[in-house]
Amino acid sequence: MNKHNAAKPTLIGIGEILWDLLPTGRKLGGAPANFAYHVKVLGANAAVISAVGEDEAGRDILQALNRLGVNSTFIVRDHRHPTGVVTVDIDPQGVPAYCIRENAAWDFISFHPEMMTLAQRADAVCFGSLCQRSGESRSTILKVLGATRKQCRRIFDINLRQAYYSPSVIEESLQLSNVLKLNDEELNVLAEMFGLGGSTAIRISQLFRMYPLELIALTRGRHGAVLYTPSAISECGGFPVSVVDTVGAGDAFTAALALGILSGASLDTINHRACRLAAFVCSQPGATPEIPAWLASNIS
Repeated sequence: MNKHNAAKPTLIGIGEILWDLLPTGRKLGGAPANFAYHVKVLGANAAVISAVGEDEAGRDILQALNRLGVNSTFIVRDHRHPTGVVTVDIDPQGVPAYCIRENAAWDFISFHPEMMTLAQRADAVCFGSLCQRSGESRSTILKVLGATRKQCRRIFDINLRQAYYSPSVIEESLQLSNVLKLNDEELNVLAEMFGLGGSTAIRISQLFRMYPLELIALTRGRHGAVLYTPSAISECGGFPVSVVDTVGAGDAFTAALALGILSGASLDTINHRACRLAAFVCSQPGATPEIPAWLASNIS
């Protein structure tokens, strides 16, 4: 992002917001919220559309977002359901396993007209599949996406978790998106789901033919990432770090990806910055660690 441009872009994360219960303690989580946090750290305007319970955990989330400077105006307070929590176990390689509780407040994100106004001025919206396990939240997500401008970057960070997705949800989400972010395992799931064959490159080309996608980001863990457009490819190897856990690394990657796209940076520059930020997050506990100013300034 051009630091001399006074008009900061506005990016939205819509979907789950929750507390990750990690071995190291409770950390703010939920992919859309993590995305918004990193967007804010990198210098843009960030907002979250989600829901929390009328409970202490929900109040703590709102206070945390306010401290971080992330707009929480569009987070619904739900008196019927508790604030979401996820139990996270970390294996020796730092890879998380999630136990996601059902009937959390973020499963019931009620739609409010003010969300339309936010959507209409958004430069990018990031959403995933998990929050669409609920009909009410899915309806709100679809309304928000439908209200965005044609030039808005609608980023589908597929984020498959447990069995909380279906071919119909994935299909409709891809039709509404112009940017897709997924990892190797998720590409394999899509290949089986939609009958994609051949090498990775062939599968990617099939996705471009099937859906109105302008960019596909394929993350590969410690091996970095590959960015594809219909006419170009950028490969970036991973940055070696001592991994604490990989929670939220993909969301940090998506934030840097989104801002790089909006700034008009080259594919290689975008990929390098996104992989660098993701690697740093892997070296810290939780999804929303403090990002050093020197790193944020070199990515934004």
